[in-house]
Amino acid sequence: MNTKISPALTPEDKAKIKALAKRIKVTKTVCTRSVKGKSGDSYVGFAAAWDTIQEDGGHNLLHAGETEESPLVPGMTLRESRLAALILGMQADLAAHDHAMAGGNITPGQRDGAIRAIKNNYALLMADLLHSDGTDLNGNGNGGK
Repeated sequence: MNTKISPALTPEDKAKIKALAKRIKVTKTVCTRSVKGKSGDSYVGFAAAWDTIQEDGGHNLLHAGETEESPLVPGMTLRESRLAALILGMQADLAAHDHAMAGGNITPGQRDGAIRAIKNNYALLMADLLHSDGTDLNGNGNGGK
């Protein structure tokens, strides 16, 4: 990832993210966050599994519905998974701050400031990822390498 500050997401970037979000097949996602406040920590954890296919075993075996002529390609490319992690991480951060405010650990003003910063910072990271090698997310998913 580049260390320079990236420009904000363009309308074309947002369209690419929306198109990718429709194509992503996440089999398991885990994301946790904690916000420290005056009354302790507010902790949020998300874990989800959906219609999973065991991806770490069964090498050279066909999965249900798969043929040698039409193989299934479960999972995401490295680049797609990095974008998915940013999207889920942002949602976990937003939820953690909502929970911290609802529990009285932070003020509504602190929550609102954090929400603005979270959305801005994640947008910068997503823009950086989208522009990291000059291609869209339909490449090989490994930064063009």
